Amino acid sequence: MTLTTVEADKILSANFAPWVLDLGLSVVELGKDRAVLRLPWSDRLAREGGGLSGQALMAAADTATVIAVSAARGGFVPMTTVQQSTSFQRPVTDADVLIEAVQTKLGRRTAFADITLSDAGSGALAARASTVYAILG
Repeated sequence: MTLTTVEADKILSANFAPWVLDLGLSVVELGKDRAVLRLPWSDRLAREGGGLSGQALMAAADTATVIAVSAARGGFVPMTTVQQSTSFQRPVTDADVLIEAVQTKLGRRTAFADITLSDAGSGALAARASTVYAILG
Protein backbone atom coordinates (compact mmCIF):
# COMPACT_ATOMS: atom_id res chain seq x y z
CA MET A 1 0.00 0.00 0.00
CA THR A 2 1.45 3.36 -1.03
CA LEU A 3 0.80 6.41 1.11
CA THR A 4 -0.53 9.61 -0.41
CA THR A 5 0.94 12.99 0.47
CA VAL A 6 -2.32 13.79 2.31
CA GLU A 7 -1.95 10.65 4.44
CA ALA A 8 1.71 11.47 5.08
CA ASP A 9 0.81 15.02 6.16
CA LYS A 10 -1.67 13.45 8.62
CA ILE A 11 1.18 11.33 10.02
CA LEU A 12 3.09 14.58 10.59
CA SER A 13 0.21 16.29 12.38
CA ALA A 14 -0.69 13.27 14.53
CA ASN A 15 2.72 12.04 15.64
CA PHE A 16 5.13 14.94 16.12
CA ALA A 17 5.71 17.38 18.95
CA PRO A 18 4.25 20.89 18.59
CA TRP A 19 7.69 22.46 18.12
CA VAL A 20 8.33 20.15 15.12
CA LEU A 21 4.94 21.09 13.68
CA ASP A 22 5.93 24.75 14.09
CA LEU A 23 8.61 24.16 11.42
CA GLY A 24 5.77 24.10 8.87
CA LEU A 25 6.99 20.95 7.09
CA SER A 26 4.82 19.54 4.32
CA VAL A 27 5.10 16.37 2.29
CA VAL A 28 5.77 17.11 -1.39
CA GLU A 29 6.39 13.65 -2.85
CA LEU A 30 6.47 10.00 -1.82
CA GLY A 31 7.88 6.83 -3.32
CA LYS A 32 8.23 3.25 -2.14
CA ASP A 33 11.57 4.03 -0.51
CA ARG A 34 11.67 7.82 -0.26
CA ALA A 35 9.96 10.99 0.88
CA VAL A 36 10.46 14.63 -0.08
CA LEU A 37 9.41 17.32 2.39
CA ARG A 38 9.46 21.11 2.14
CA LEU A 39 10.71 23.29 4.97
CA PRO A 40 9.39 26.80 4.31
CA TRP A 41 11.70 29.75 4.87
CA SER A 42 11.03 31.59 8.11
CA ASP A 43 12.92 34.42 9.76
CA ARG A 44 12.10 32.66 13.05
CA LEU A 45 14.35 29.77 11.99
CA ALA A 46 17.26 31.94 10.85
CA ARG A 47 20.32 32.51 12.94
CA GLU A 48 22.56 35.53 13.15
CA GLY A 49 23.76 36.25 9.63
CA GLY A 50 20.51 35.16 8.01
CA GLY A 51 21.17 31.46 7.41
CA LEU A 52 18.62 28.82 8.32
CA SER A 53 19.62 27.22 11.64
CA GLY A 54 21.28 23.83 11.70
CA GLN A 55 18.86 22.68 14.39
CA ALA A 56 15.90 23.27 12.04
CA LEU A 57 17.64 21.42 9.22
CA MET A 58 18.51 18.48 11.48
CA ALA A 59 14.95 18.25 12.78
CA ALA A 60 13.65 18.35 9.20
CA ALA A 61 16.00 15.52 8.16
CA ASP A 62 14.96 13.44 11.15
CA THR A 63 11.27 14.03 10.41
CA ALA A 64 11.68 13.19 6.72
CA THR A 65 13.13 9.83 7.74
CA VAL A 66 9.97 8.97 9.68
CA ILE A 67 7.84 9.80 6.64
CA ALA A 68 10.10 7.76 4.32
CA VAL A 69 9.95 4.75 6.66
CA SER A 70 6.18 5.14 6.91
CA ALA A 71 5.91 5.29 3.12
CA ALA A 72 8.04 2.14 2.77
CA ARG A 73 5.94 0.28 5.34
CA GLY A 74 2.58 1.54 4.06
CA GLY A 75 1.75 3.41 7.27
CA PHE A 76 3.08 4.82 10.51
CA VAL A 77 4.47 2.62 13.27
CA PRO A 78 6.23 3.79 16.42
CA MET A 79 9.95 4.34 15.81
CA THR A 80 12.82 6.26 17.32
CA THR A 81 16.10 7.77 16.19
CA VAL A 82 19.16 5.70 17.07
CA GLN A 83 21.74 7.83 15.25
CA GLN A 84 21.88 10.91 13.05
CA SER A 85 24.91 12.48 11.43
CA THR A 86 24.67 15.76 9.55
CA SER A 87 27.22 17.62 7.43
CA PHE A 88 26.48 21.23 6.52
CA GLN A 89 27.83 22.45 3.20
CA ARG A 90 26.39 25.91 2.62
CA PRO A 91 23.87 28.23 4.29
CA VAL A 92 20.32 28.64 3.05
CA THR A 93 19.04 32.20 3.11
CA ASP A 94 15.61 33.45 2.07
CA ALA A 95 14.61 30.14 0.45
CA ASP A 96 12.61 27.03 1.26
CA VAL A 97 14.50 23.77 1.71
CA LEU A 98 13.64 20.48 0.04
CA ILE A 99 14.49 17.46 2.15
CA GLU A 100 14.75 14.10 0.40
CA ALA A 101 15.05 11.02 2.60
CA VAL A 102 15.89 7.77 0.79
CA GLN A 103 15.77 4.42 2.57
CA THR A 104 19.01 2.53 2.04
CA LYS A 105 17.93 -0.47 4.13
CA LEU A 106 14.62 -1.28 5.74
CA GLY A 107 14.52 -4.26 8.07
CA ARG A 108 11.92 -5.48 10.52
CA ARG A 109 13.49 -3.63 13.44
CA THR A 110 15.86 -1.07 11.91
CA ALA A 111 15.83 1.41 9.06
CA PHE A 112 18.70 3.34 7.46
CA ALA A 113 18.32 6.48 5.34
CA ASP A 114 20.40 9.03 3.48
CA ILE A 115 19.01 12.56 3.39
CA THR A 116 19.83 15.53 1.17
CA LEU A 117 18.72 19.04 2.03
CA SER A 118 18.72 21.48 -0.89
CA ASP A 119 17.89 25.13 -1.46
CA ALA A 120 14.52 24.95 -3.25
CA GLY A 121 15.29 28.06 -5.27
CA SER A 122 18.73 27.25 -6.63
CA GLY A 123 18.84 23.50 -6.10
CA ALA A 124 22.19 23.89 -4.32
CA LEU A 125 22.99 21.20 -1.78
CA ALA A 126 22.91 22.69 1.73
CA ALA A 127 23.45 19.60 3.88
CA ARG A 128 23.60 15.81 3.92
CA ALA A 129 22.49 13.55 6.73
CA SER A 130 22.31 9.87 7.51
CA THR A 131 19.97 8.31 10.02
CA VAL A 132 19.44 4.99 11.74
CA TYR A 133 16.05 4.25 13.25
CA ALA A 134 14.74 1.55 15.56
CA ILE A 135 11.27 0.38 14.55
CA LEU A 136 9.30 -0.25 17.73
CA GLY A 137 5.97 -1.45 16.37
